[in-house]
Amino acid sequence: MNARTEPGPEPVTPARPPIARELLLVAGLFLVYKFGRQLTTGHTAEAFRNAHDVWHAERWLRLPGEGAVQSLLLHGDTLTEAANTYYAAVHFPATLAFLVWLYLRRPAHYVWARRVLAALTAAALVLHLAFPLAPPRMLAATGLVDTARVYGPSVYGPPHSDHLSNQFAAMPSLHFGWALMVAIGLIVATRSRWRWLWLLHPLLTLLVIVGTANHYWLDALVAGALLGIVLAVVRAPRRRAVTTAGRGRVVARGVPVPAAADERVFTRAGAGR
Repeated sequence: MNARTEPGPEPVTPARPPIARELLLVAGLFLVYKFGRQLTTGHTAEAFRNAHDVWHAERWLRLPGEGAVQSLLLHGDTLTEAANTYYAAVHFPATLAFLVWLYLRRPAHYVWARRVLAALTAAALVLHLAFPLAPPRMLAATGLVDTARVYGPSVYGPPHSDHLSNQFAAMPSLHFGWALMVAIGLIVATRSRWRWLWLLHPLLTLLVIVGTANHYWLDALVAGALLGIVLAVVRAPRRRAVTTAGRGRVVARGVPVPAAADERVFTRAGAGR
């Protein structure tokens, strides 16, 4: 049998990080995201000034109006409620499920993804602090409907009484940034021919956050740019093909193939000639 049809040796799985430490790190990431944005409360006037600037900048850039997406949702109550539910219920569980799957099945990719998400979240919180921004649902000039308030379900209360989240932290959109990272992470970590379909998750998230008037187009564009910068700095682990020349070839970064396994591949290759 030709050596090219022979299954190669199984790559050595990298050791998983200690579960207790990872639970604390991931829980900390979610808490920072959930409560850290409250540092920017009390900047209402500035948030609305910035919102007007963003709205006019989008018109100057000739970006499509957010209202075009919302008008599609408002054709039926069921579709609007589904979009509100997606915004409220998918963001955290999808990201958590992504991290859990990587931890169990792709430990090296898990460490990479956790670092990327942590860096992206930290950078986003800095921008939230430096550039408070009222979402389009609060800006009368947009003419958009607060679909969560009108149709439900809503994750936000009135801004003056909502002490659990900062509603003036629209840019960048971590809803979109995290969804895009989930898709990229699964594309990088898997080999299925269908893996590119994971991009539907950030695409659907983008339509939802814009259609429900929770974010501007620019919020997603800035999130995507930040993620691109982080990915350029925090490199993903690479899978490398096992060759028969030499011992200790690397299958994944930092994961050597045992010499004995390499010899078995070499022997089978010789026998098939």
